[in-house]
Amino acid sequence: MINQKTHTEPTLTSQSSSYNTINGQDLKKLVEAALRWLKANQQLVNSLNVFPVPDGDTGTNMLLTMQAAYNEIANSEETNIGKVAKDVAQGALMGARGNSGVILSQIWRGFARVLDNLPEMDAQILSRALSESRNTAYKGVVRPVEGTILTVIKDVSLAVESCVTRSSDLVEILDVAVKTADESVKYTPELLPILKTAGVVDSGGKGLFFLFEGMQRLIQKLPLDEGTIVIKDLSSIKFAETMDVVEDGQDVEVVIDFTPHDKLDLEAFYNDLGKIGTSIQVGEGDGLYRMHIHTEESKQDEPEALIKSMGQISKIYKEDLRDQMKRIEAKKKELDIKEITPGSIAVVSVSPGPGLSQIFVSQGAAAIVTGGQTMNPSIEEILKSFEDLPTDKVIILPNNKNVILAANSAKALSVKNVAVIPTKNISQGISAILRWNPDGDFDQIVEDMNDSLDEADCGEITTATRSVEINGVEVEEGKIIGLLNGTLVVSGNTVLETCLDLLEKTDMEMRERVTLFYGSNITEEEVAEISEKIEEKYPDHEVEVHNGGQPHYQLIISIE
Repeated sequence: MINQKTHTEPTLTSQSSSYNTINGQDLKKLVEAALRWLKANQQLVNSLNVFPVPDGDTGTNMLLTMQAAYNEIANSEETNIGKVAKDVAQGALMGARGNSGVILSQIWRGFARVLDNLPEMDAQILSRALSESRNTAYKGVVRPVEGTILTVIKDVSLAVESCVTRSSDLVEILDVAVKTADESVKYTPELLPILKTAGVVDSGGKGLFFLFEGMQRLIQKLPLDEGTIVIKDLSSIKFAETMDVVEDGQDVEVVIDFTPHDKLDLEAFYNDLGKIGTSIQVGEGDGLYRMHIHTEESKQDEPEALIKSMGQISKIYKEDLRDQMKRIEAKKKELDIKEITPGSIAVVSVSPGPGLSQIFVSQGAAAIVTGGQTMNPSIEEILKSFEDLPTDKVIILPNNKNVILAANSAKALSVKNVAVIPTKNISQGISAILRWNPDGDFDQIVEDMNDSLDEADCGEITTATRSVEINGVEVEEGKIIGLLNGTLVVSGNTVLETCLDLLEKTDMEMRERVTLFYGSNITEEEVAEISEKIEEKYPDHEVEVHNGGQPHYQLIISIE
């Protein structure tokens, strides 16, 4: 049991008579507390995005990684802390999503390595475990960057290492860890200039802080489900784009637009909604609010009743989440994936939209992993996509910079000969798969695909999620912005204007073709007009249009 007279009596229990050790069941409760507190602050972590684009998924990625970790021990009665830590690390590894999730899984991996089969953990063991967490996390990244989650775990491990020289009280040590994590996160903009420019702290580091703080709150008997309230811009909550996480028991999606009679008490509103469902989001614009929630079928009318007591409802939208998921699965099954012959080279492609998936399949992809911006696939999903294929030669195209680390982790877990081509966007992915030859020499094909990465520029058109100035580009929330090869380059009032401005930033004289992949949030008529204007401005270039079906991004533009 952890205890100290100067602290509130914790709920943790241990069979040890010492207040300076914890066992496996204590760790289980700490992991659950960390998970719950991160979940309560998920949207805050997501909002800490450097670029004003709708890919703020760090909170979601870390939450899903932690959920997978906790699922491994949720029903465990194991008291051996080493065995519990090992299960946590395994769950985190398989469930890891995005760079932040993969690094978090490495932190747990290092932690579990030191605790290997130990019945209990004391201060000295904790210090060594955090040091190994730091070392494992840094080793797991090819080019570690300071001012990120890596810096935070490093600072925490060093602070704990110093603390254990004067104290063996785990409560005091955890307090030091939380305080250090907080200070480290606040300092990240000084280490990473892009954070300072954007006016945010590192999101992964902030997520790690919430994990430590959740454990501390458990000991202090503080609430774990009342996190920081984040109010989004009204336009940022879309009906079809709120499927980040669908948990068990969530049957119905409810979105309500309303105008409150009086000033809205957001904290009370969130608390009331928390009793009804999950995946709660609230947006505001010019006095009009939009509430989004996932709830059980039996509770689907409760949000409406609650809001009617507070204001005037102008619009209600409901959809059966089960039907949504069935349609998503049906879309996946529509892909006409051809079986590969045993021993040939199989290509696995990550794709953010059904249209893009079909394009990759038409070029020979043997498996599609759904994911991209706002929903990065897990290591386990990537691994499962090719483990049963009748070949030991596999090439993975992540097609997103935040999926490359997970793809490499899946490679490390497989006994097959796997190569990861570091495709950071769809344009690079398509260029790479065009070099595929199922019966070619594996090493040569991998080399050819890597050589293709500079053949195309990638433009992305989306709606700004907040106001900021980056790279000399002044952005207003709700405006249309354009990124070229991942760098913010233009901002405009319309998709057409922004698209043309983005092309001007490209060396079009060195390119011959422009391919537009349009998303789910733009009409075919709008795309046809844009295509026509591009043809007028660049008559010597070929212009192609395909339905990509990706969410959030009106256009993904491949410039070859």
